[in-house]
Amino acid sequence: MLKRVFMIFALACTGLVFAETSTNEGNKMQLGNFSVSLTVKDIGVSKSFYEKLGFTQVAGNLDQRWVVLKNGDTKIGLFQGMFDKNTMTFNPGWDANGEKIESFLDVREIQKRLLDAGVELTTKADPDSTGPAHIAFVDPDGNPILIDQHVPKP
Repeated sequence: MLKRVFMIFALACTGLVFAETSTNEGNKMQLGNFSVSLTVKDIGVSKSFYEKLGFTQVAGNLDQRWVVLKNGDTKIGLFQGMFDKNTMTFNPGWDANGEKIESFLDVREIQKRLLDAGVELTTKADPDSTGPAHIAFVDPDGNPILIDQHVPKP
């Protein structure tokens, strides 16, 4: 069994198996920097807990009841009273450090592609706007997804 696993691993490393099979490879959507937005009951208590796990605050304001914490490449947002459920969040136009990047897929283009693909949005951006904007939708299992662009259209 171990020999079989090693053989599959070796073939995968050489690219002979597990090749990308997507039919729309050239049309992939780059959704932006990813984080998990957690709904919390007490922002201070939650922040202290995650700091014990090695997270440090990189953005946000406790007085406004939201903070973004980072541990290595992992980021989480803590939000008190802002979301009904934990939410997967993507930020077009930001790198992993929350710094603006020059070239990215604008949230309005992402919206157009999602609508064209038949995805039902719960919140839409004004397609004629050029500033920061966001869209929201849920996956088939009811998990909320937020695409929240904080920078102007490129």
